[in-house]
Amino acid sequence: MPMTIAEKIMARASQKKESKAGEIVMADIDVAMTHDLTGPLSVESFKKIGIENVWDPEKIVVLFDHQVPADSLDAAENHIMLREFVEQQKITNFYDVKEGVCHQILPEKGHIVPGEVVVGTDSHTCTHGALGAFSTGIGSTDMAMVFATGQLWFKVPETLKFEIEGALKNYVYAKDVVLHIIGKIGADGATYKACEFAGETTKEMSVSERMVLCNMAIEMGGKTGLVEPDEKTVNYLKNRTNKKYEIFKTDPDSESLETMYIDVSALEPQIACPHHVDNVKPISDVEGTHIDQVFLGSCTNGRLEDMRTAAEIIKGYQISNKVRMLVIPASREVYLQAMDEGLLRIFAESGALVCNPCCGPCLGGHIGLVGPGEVSLSTSNRNFQGRQGSPDAEVYLSSAAVAAASALKGSITDPRK
Repeated sequence: MPMTIAEKIMARASQKKESKAGEIVMADIDVAMTHDLTGPLSVESFKKIGIENVWDPEKIVVLFDHQVPADSLDAAENHIMLREFVEQQKITNFYDVKEGVCHQILPEKGHIVPGEVVVGTDSHTCTHGALGAFSTGIGSTDMAMVFATGQLWFKVPETLKFEIEGALKNYVYAKDVVLHIIGKIGADGATYKACEFAGETTKEMSVSERMVLCNMAIEMGGKTGLVEPDEKTVNYLKNRTNKKYEIFKTDPDSESLETMYIDVSALEPQIACPHHVDNVKPISDVEGTHIDQVFLGSCTNGRLEDMRTAAEIIKGYQISNKVRMLVIPASREVYLQAMDEGLLRIFAESGALVCNPCCGPCLGGHIGLVGPGEVSLSTSNRNFQGRQGSPDAEVYLSSAAVAAASALKGSITDPRK
């Protein structure tokens, strides 16, 4: 039977020859991730089950990234509790406050390979589909069941395949492509579907750019994001993992497959306007909008490529004295590479505040919050009301290039100018 990537992975994980969209399967989990914000409830729920030990301590990854270093007594207590759980359960894959954002760490450290089922207590776990894994966010109580059994039930999703074609113009990136798609189909346009990104444009993208596409699949309602693995995927994995893996590809005649064709050859930089991710406009419609803060970072655009893009634009100039700019690399690896390349010095000399690898203001619960009446321009993935601080603030979303150009001007600015 012809199947999509999602159906093939679900069939493998449930020990079946085939699976079909709409079918309920009990799947074996290959990687289970939780972090400092959602991990405590997962652990508390696991303890209530009454099982003494987790099913496989080597398949569980625990990270601290949302409130690091601890910004309150509650956060410090949560960190202590999770450290004790990690030690008690002999969990080998533990990353304390120094490493960075979960969705960057898992691929960097070789935990993700094609064909796996990956779950995490964070909605943007779909990022890892960029490496050809079925990766999705789950609740903390569901994670407790995974801790106990190593399994979880799924409804096999239908697949919405985006055939993206056209050469991107200068200063137009994967972030602009995915914002354009979300604006086109809406926040619920792919509800519970596997969003597969394909076409020549996707093939030309780096693995980091593909992560941007998959990261934001959840913002159109998707269950997961997926990119068919290719030579770039294999090369990315070469020095990161020794895990064996199987590459799956979508059969073009799969029954559950729906295809949408997207031409990006004339695309200009895109901006998601308050207070919804699907409120997307071309930059020409919002250029000149006043901003108070620029945030370069997050699991969407805190990678080395983003740092390079922004530094290239900012180098030799000063950030507007009307704007504060936060630069937060997504991981320690990115931080060190950016340091070696002199990027962090460029940011600091230009007046930006360079912070430790973490989620930063993205979640609205840590550093860099915006106050009442303020406007944030962010390279992150959500701009819901109150997302980055005050419910009376506004958040716009953009690429790293737009963020850098706007920081210099003090208003939303087209980097092509």
